[in-house]
Amino acid sequence: MALCKRLIARLDIKGTKLIKGIRYEGLRVVGDTCEAAFYYFDKGIDEILYLDSVASFYGQNSLNEILKKTSESIFIPITAGGGVRSVRDAAKLLAAGADKIAINSSCIKNPNLISELAKEFGSQCVVVSIQARKNYDNIGWTCMTEAGRERSNISVIEWIKTVQNLGAGEILLTSVDNDGTFKGPDKKLIQEASEVSKVPLIVGGGVTTKNDVEFCLEKNIITGVSLAAALHYKKIEVMDLKHHLLKS
Repeated sequence: MALCKRLIARLDIKGTKLIKGIRYEGLRVVGDTCEAAFYYFDKGIDEILYLDSVASFYGQNSLNEILKKTSESIFIPITAGGGVRSVRDAAKLLAAGADKIAINSSCIKNPNLISELAKEFGSQCVVVSIQARKNYDNIGWTCMTEAGRERSNISVIEWIKTVQNLGAGEILLTSVDNDGTFKGPDKKLIQEASEVSKVPLIVGGGVTTKNDVEFCLEKNIITGVSLAAALHYKKIEVMDLKHHLLKS
């Protein structure tokens, strides 16, 4: 496995609580956010991804204090997202300890936000989160907004092309259909996204086994796998997975 490949713990939060659902619905508390971050750091995770799952709905996020607390003791990259609508919002999260900013709903409403953030902080700081849901006819995927609740009528594949041209440094691609199901990743989505992406891809949604992770990381453009339920419910142990990948 190339050194640039990363295993990323995705921590969905509400307030200070770690939450998880299935297909972004039925969210339930599964732990404390900071405790989970410390635990995964100790277990060898490469990055932490904080996503405030209710920030878009309420127009604010709860990440500042969590970032301040965890960045004092965690020495790996931290990406934070949820409710970021402006350069000022992003600056607050970076000042609190984030290394990168993830945006979704806000940049679909205002694509220029991607360019504004890239100009202010550099493209390497800007992660565009794409929540992909299959179209009703099962042909292609639509970008979802508001934490997977609303369809945007924007094609995922076309949006990938757009955001990388606007200055996104990374793309976080999550299958809403497979999220939290333990059914494995959407391989067709990953394949098609890999063919059009020119910036590093992080993929997630349904990733459950060592072979799932191996499949994702075989593609050069995919530099990270986002893991949530598989970690929380101990379907995957980080160091065990890393040893497997190094042998493959």
